[in-house]
Amino acid sequence: MLRSLGQRPVTGSDKDPRVAELRSAVSRLRRELAAYPVEFSDRGIAEDELAALAAMAVSGAPEVLRLRRSLLLIAGSIGSVSALAKGLAEVRTAVEVFGEPPRR
Repeated sequence: MLRSLGQRPVTGSDKDPRVAELRSAVSRLRRELAAYPVEFSDRGIAEDELAALAAMAVSGAPEVLRLRRSLLLIAGSIGSVSALAKGLAEVRTAVEVFGEPPRR
């Protein structure tokens, strides 16, 4: 299950399943965005933040605050594009399993 719930990754694997899911969801949304034929004003922001999420997933230890910031920027930039709604929801779900950011 999930480390955020106090559990460890799958036995015999040093890979965090949450990171694998994040990597997969980000990759899908990046492909969908690349294939989306219509230009919109904030497309560059979405592409940059998806690239940032992909880099965090590759590093294997994403920071919750940074994940959530990127998610908000992506949602704000492509949130009104209904064709990308499913992919965006998958990224949101993948980010949410990392838990809440630490309280200050």
